Amino acid sequence: MRSATVTRNTLETQISVALNLDGTGKAKFDTGLPFLDHMLDQIARHGLLDFDIVAKGDLHIDAHHTVEDIGITLGQAFNQAVGDKRGLRRYGHAYVPLDEALSRVVLDLSGRPGLEFNCAFVRGSIGNFDVDLFHEFFQGFTNHALVTLHIDNLAGKNAHHQAETIFKAFGRALRMALEHDPRMAGMMPSTKGSL
Repeated sequence: MRSATVTRNTLETQISVALNLDGTGKAKFDTGLPFLDHMLDQIARHGLLDFDIVAKGDLHIDAHHTVEDIGITLGQAFNQAVGDKRGLRRYGHAYVPLDEALSRVVLDLSGRPGLEFNCAFVRGSIGNFDVDLFHEFFQGFTNHALVTLHIDNLAGKNAHHQAETIFKAFGRALRMALEHDPRMAGMMPSTKGSL
């Protein structure tokens, strides 16, 4: 089973993530950030990943440290769980619409962290959640999962819809990249021989 449990403690946050890449989309959250929990649930359900995330952070200051550190810890767990990547498709992509909103996510389990995040949200917050923090979440994930990730919101007039299409597409792109390719059985999906 491709799974990992990671705990990360700093002076700002205490984060615990248990992740199973071969799950059924079940997830539990205790982060203190209901809208982020809603978005994380989209990753689990559309990626068919199981994960539990418990986070305690300095929310009395703001949500920045907590959101970023959840991304970091989830990325660390992902990097551990994915293993050597033999036989995997490696690349994943998805377009996801929600009413007027449309997002595209393309990723590569490259071993090289890189994020291109092109999302012009129509407003600065969803409820009391600062939309700038989505970039921080994905930057933290990318840096520690060691993936190349392109996220583009292509259309949207509702910030909630924009965010939801991004997270759903991210889950589906992960699911594709993590699939075993029967034609690549036991082979490294790279001409370099390692990822």
